[in-house]
Amino acid sequence: MVSLTIMDTLRCFWGRWCLSLLVGSVGVGCHSSASNSAVEAPVPPAWFQDVTEKVGLHFIHDAGPVGDYFMPHIMGSGAALFDFNNDDRLDIYLLHNGGPKGARNRLYQQMPDGTFRDVSEGSGLDLAGYHMGVAVGDVNNDGRADLLVTAYKEVHLFLNSGNGFFIDITKESGLADPLWSTSAAFFDYDRDGWLDIVVINYLEYDPSRRCTEEASQQSDFCGPNVFQGTATYLFHNLGPQNKRTAGAVCFQDVTASSGLSQKPSIGLGVACADFNGDGWPDILIANDSRPNHLWINQRDGTFREEAMVRGLAYNGHGMAQANMGIAVGDIDGDGLFDVFITHLTEETNTLWQQGPRGLFQDRTAAAGLAAPRWRGTGFGTVAADFNHDGALDLALVNGRVIRRPGQGSVGLGSFWQPYAERNQLFANDGLGRFRDLSPTDPFGQLTAVSRGLACGDMDGDGALDLLVTTLAGPARLYRNVAPKQGHWLSVRVLDPAHHRDAYGAVVTVHAGGRRWQGILSPAYSYLCSNDPRVHFGLGAADRVDSIQVRWPDGEDVEEIFPGGTVDRQVVLRRGEGGKAH
Repeated sequence: MVSLTIMDTLRCFWGRWCLSLLVGSVGVGCHSSASNSAVEAPVPPAWFQDVTEKVGLHFIHDAGPVGDYFMPHIMGSGAALFDFNNDDRLDIYLLHNGGPKGARNRLYQQMPDGTFRDVSEGSGLDLAGYHMGVAVGDVNNDGRADLLVTAYKEVHLFLNSGNGFFIDITKESGLADPLWSTSAAFFDYDRDGWLDIVVINYLEYDPSRRCTEEASQQSDFCGPNVFQGTATYLFHNLGPQNKRTAGAVCFQDVTASSGLSQKPSIGLGVACADFNGDGWPDILIANDSRPNHLWINQRDGTFREEAMVRGLAYNGHGMAQANMGIAVGDIDGDGLFDVFITHLTEETNTLWQQGPRGLFQDRTAAAGLAAPRWRGTGFGTVAADFNHDGALDLALVNGRVIRRPGQGSVGLGSFWQPYAERNQLFANDGLGRFRDLSPTDPFGQLTAVSRGLACGDMDGDGALDLLVTTLAGPARLYRNVAPKQGHWLSVRVLDPAHHRDAYGAVVTVHAGGRRWQGILSPAYSYLCSNDPRVHFGLGAADRVDSIQVRWPDGEDVEEIFPGGTVDRQVVLRRGEGGKAH
């Protein structure tokens, strides 16, 4: 029997708060003192609806042989939301990590009716391996999205040929990574117009090392601290210097010369953005059980690690946690983006708010995130305005890495059940404080070993949807059905000179006496690539005054575009706006 405090009892009358408190207690309910009948408030409207079956997305993740405790199996795999055929509909790429003899990765094309068709066969993307993450970017500036796939002891770079077929140009491009690569990102670190690649590497894994769970002494997956860390790799795009394959480009490994090799660690998540306000992209890396790294661009081809002096290395207690996924966004509406990183079940996910510019402070408790309805080992995470009230909400997916009694999951085998946990969803009140929606929303009801969380407007209705990847289970697509509290604007930012999305551009929307800021950088969360369009919830503002774009390279880097009506997608092209004053 679970004992309820007075406050818990009161909460029972205002919602279904006691349900999570009473898990496992048969016959216990919320009763008034006057009668034995339960008194419950209506369940709040759902924010997300599982439409996986409805849209025909049939994918079961291959996590490899059960019981071998091969560490890469517990850490993958991710997904990409991207438009591979330029029909203005987001398609889906999903990874397996069952090994070279396991299942092959799958490519799903979104059809005009919103369903998905498996077009993997013959695409060139249907390869098998210990695959971890995926990054999307146009490496040769031909207007087509290319793919980088990370894996245990290899990477693959696929060139989009434009006819539904992708060519593996890894070897001829000069890319090579013999380490265990996890997340990756395309970004233009030297602002020359060609997208470079940063690849995050995990640890020097030794498969012969066997580990046990401390309490039971049963075999289990190893933790990160028994292995040495590795360096993050940086590859400089030299452009189309290789003539053997049409459209192919060459990359130069600049890991050593850039300074990134100086501080090896155990990297998982990545986010590239301008963290110090100088207009040049930097690299934030979530390091598992080690201090995070923030590599500040020195504007001369080198980077300097400054996470500690800028407040992002440790949490507010000076502790390095098991950092996994990264979400970036302006949580409190002050015009400066903040950082949210997921951690272990026994820890607390951390929100660092920026202010003054370039400096960050742990504000987890002040934001109401220190005491959620339940804890989990978080991986993928997203900061987005799901209900269009003008404030960024938070979603994250959970799944343990060390065996503990799980909550069970339909269709999840007995081996993986002790690693299963429920996901979490938090609503922003507009002032940077969060309310936990997890107990009542279908997104929070999924109990699985979840890893990737990708975000994008899948059906073109202006609301951001979520794709979840799980170990040894199905990928699930959640449609955004949240009651909307305002208007929205979706902005695609193109640079005609490069024939592609302007990765690294900063978009500021002015409306209703406020401003909202977003970054075009689809590599965030964990092992995932997300919708490249920049999405804004505008609250009550029913008209946009103007849109300002700070372009990521070259001269005349800022332009002002006219505003107009809301609830629509706009495409902004460099050179078509006015000069910012």
